[in-house]
Amino acid sequence: MSGRTMPCSPAEIGSLFLFEKLTPEQLGRLCGEGRVELFEPGPVYTEGTPATCFYVMIEGTVVLYRRVGDEDVEVNRTSQRGVYAGAMQAYLGDRVPQVYNNSMRVTEPTRFFVLPADTFASIMREWFPMAVHLLEGLFFGAKNSQRTIGQRERLLALGTLSAGLTHELNNPAAAAVRATATLRERVAKMRHKLSVISSGPYDRERLAGLIEIQERTAERVGKAPALSPLEASDREDVLTDWLDDHGIPEGWRIAPAFVQAGLDVDWLEQVAAAVDEDMLPGAVGWLNYTVETELLMDEIEDSTARVSGLVDAAKQYSQLDRAPYQIADVHDLLDSTLLMLSGKTGRRIEVVKDYDRTLPRIPAYPAELNQVWTNIVDNAVAAINDSGGDGTLTVRTGRRGDRLTVEFRDTGPGVPPEIRDRIFDPFFTTKPVGQGTGLGLDISWRIVVNKHRGSIEVDSEPGDTRFRVLLPLTADDPGTAPDEETA
Repeated sequence: MSGRTMPCSPAEIGSLFLFEKLTPEQLGRLCGEGRVELFEPGPVYTEGTPATCFYVMIEGTVVLYRRVGDEDVEVNRTSQRGVYAGAMQAYLGDRVPQVYNNSMRVTEPTRFFVLPADTFASIMREWFPMAVHLLEGLFFGAKNSQRTIGQRERLLALGTLSAGLTHELNNPAAAAVRATATLRERVAKMRHKLSVISSGPYDRERLAGLIEIQERTAERVGKAPALSPLEASDREDVLTDWLDDHGIPEGWRIAPAFVQAGLDVDWLEQVAAAVDEDMLPGAVGWLNYTVETELLMDEIEDSTARVSGLVDAAKQYSQLDRAPYQIADVHDLLDSTLLMLSGKTGRRIEVVKDYDRTLPRIPAYPAELNQVWTNIVDNAVAAINDSGGDGTLTVRTGRRGDRLTVEFRDTGPGVPPEIRDRIFDPFFTTKPVGQGTGLGLDISWRIVVNKHRGSIEVDSEPGDTRFRVLLPLTADDPGTAPDEETA
């Protein structure tokens, strides 16, 4: 887009903070090779198009946008004289793509000093050669550092994911293996018991009745009520007495399985009425194998469902196959993160969840928020371990005005006041050498503040440290890091 060209005054552009140290000759050259343009409300340039001009605002109001998914998200709005945007990296030449990194609009008639990108690049190299070298080193050095840190972030996240998932998968997988081995043994004994019963002096009608009882017994297992430990113990005593009275050997061993399956004395009376007295011990033993088989299959089903749930949680944590920017439920993200970190929290740290489930879903980068939760929880666990290993981690969600809050409270020794202002600095860590990179809270700060336009607060005293993350409830604020916008 182009505006209406106006006279360029060296004195006026010299009053802008960007040019205030230039000589009259330099200001004259700027006016000679550049121009002043007046733009009416509307677009000035569009993100992704070739960066042909460098813009410095003389007066008016500018709004910068970044494209996020299918929407243009406002990332900056200002009326400050001298702010600049556009082809800010022209001095780097073809070593970087020379396109606009954002879109700019003006909301009122606005005047800019406009310098062609090629002219801006040549003037920078001619007037400030040392500064250009320093800026080039800073730019490419920062890119390399970001790339290295990004790789480190991914490795840390992968390590957290694999460690947590391995820890959590171990129990249900081991339970399924044990249940399968026991099931094989019970099925073999059931075949043997059936062979003994079928070879006895029993007619076809009685055997058919016994099989019918077996079917109804299997159905009762799936409908067994949940009992308290005291209720279960009382029922086991009653069943044991009945089994002993009817000459069933090892009634104390059979009774717990029958109680778990929902069988009672009335049911056993029905069994006793359906078979002869000499057939009762074999029938009860056979039904016991039926019950144990059903219970073992339930255990295998529960274990495999647990494994499937863990895989789903891992996908939620890593945000695999999901868009990077989406409307997300922070509680799902918190749950998946706490599950992946359960291997670190262990049994000595009590994890308390105090969620406000009335909170709405929010626009966010879920995978990156999971990294924030991971870093904060990891620090909390380390703090609790430093104080002896026993403690409580409380995760609370709520609302503060137009922001959603996520608070992590730990009972560790706290953050000393003398270092509280430094904990978000890159590479600052209180952990021993080799145990901390000093990047966790710096990464968290950049994700929350720069990427989501949120904030992080810290309150700490011995036994009560709280990290509070505040995130916008609406899509008006999230954007990209300031170093990708105007200065």
